Amino acid sequence: MLDIPDPAAGDSRLPDLVAAALKGGADQAEAVLSDRQALSVGVRNGALEDVERQESRDLSLRVFVGRRQAIVSTSNLSDSTAERLIERAVAMARLAPEDPYAGLAEHETLAVAPFAELDQYDPAERDADALEAAARAAENAALAVPGVSRSEGADAGWSVGRWRLVTSHGVDLFRRRSRFSLGASVIAGGDGAMERSGDGRTSRHLEDLIAPEALGDDIGQRAAAKVGPRKIPSTTAPVIFENRIAGQILSPLVGAISGPAVARGVSFLKDRLGQRVLPGSVCLTDNPFLPRTLGSAAFDDEGVGTRAMAPVEDGVLTTWLLNTASASQLGLASTGHAARGGAGPSGVGLHNGRLSTGELDLDGLIRTAGRGLLVTGMFGPSLNPNTGDWSAGVSGFWFEDGAIAFPVSEVTVAGALPALYARLVPGSDLEPRGGLDSPSLLIDAVAIAGK
Repeated sequence: MLDIPDPAAGDSRLPDLVAAALKGGADQAEAVLSDRQALSVGVRNGALEDVERQESRDLSLRVFVGRRQAIVSTSNLSDSTAERLIERAVAMARLAPEDPYAGLAEHETLAVAPFAELDQYDPAERDADALEAAARAAENAALAVPGVSRSEGADAGWSVGRWRLVTSHGVDLFRRRSRFSLGASVIAGGDGAMERSGDGRTSRHLEDLIAPEALGDDIGQRAAAKVGPRKIPSTTAPVIFENRIAGQILSPLVGAISGPAVARGVSFLKDRLGQRVLPGSVCLTDNPFLPRTLGSAAFDDEGVGTRAMAPVEDGVLTTWLLNTASASQLGLASTGHAARGGAGPSGVGLHNGRLSTGELDLDGLIRTAGRGLLVTGMFGPSLNPNTGDWSAGVSGFWFEDGAIAFPVSEVTVAGALPALYARLVPGSDLEPRGGLDSPSLLIDAVAIAGK
């Protein structure tokens, strides 16, 4: 493991750097130190393909001179480098244009109890042999499915990262996270009629990661089922977005309620706060306190305390997702959704976004719709952020009389998202994966462009 001191061990590098930045002419300053160690192994068609090991340590400093800011970073953590870092940052800030919304998070928004027990770290460490065995097991299980012809590769990975934020107004926050991953991709069919399927899973704890054999078998079955797709005529019909990709149709909603988009006026929901944007029984929640999940955090990347909330409650849009800058621009307070790398200006992201579930599983949604398109793959989505006009290339299965009939490909679905969102029917098959999770979604009438 990397020798990365915890704050409790007395590492004074970041507080000293911030103090030195103030002495050097900055009015405010923040420093971020991030360390990461990672190992990944890939195999392809039974042969070891690559082994990659990474160790990194990066230091970023952001300083403010009035409302002017500058950001500098380095991987050299020597004292002499730190001195040059401060000099350069302050000089750059003095020359930067003024930004009326630049600044550290408001003190009253900062995390009060930052070390909530969220179980984000698993001390288990996987070596290259264990990772290779897991990747091989996933690939072998996929190749064992009848109809699967070859592998495009399988990989397994492990990483651990530590991140510390120190600011000139009293923030000193630390977190440590582990990550275990497994993925594979295979091809089924042959002679020009080949279909690809791939998937990957990630977890904070090793014991929560899907078994390689289960993942491989699922990938193989999906690839084999897609062989021999047909083209369908253009039509308007019910469309079901499978839970694995349903989040992709909801991600524009998250983008449209993010503070930066609203502040810039490039959001198709910018005038809908307090109005219904989803059906009345549907909620979009964000709970950052779910143990062992990928997005959980007691504080965001600016040190602001997080809280559980429902950005959409009973169909009604209740809040924007705000970082410090967008909150300042909109005259509001940060909601604890700042997300960034290093000490640079932050964007916005959900922690553990989840759409509420309905009563029917996927088979039940298919039976209810009767006839239509089940989307299991999506690529090349296009969105007009001002109007919500959306389209995407998709693949999946046509169903008739409430049952799967045949696979389809080379299809495009399109519509105005505000209208599509208003009619969606969630299924019951929510499968938590992290970020933005959704059950399968049925929309009763969607434009489908086929042959």
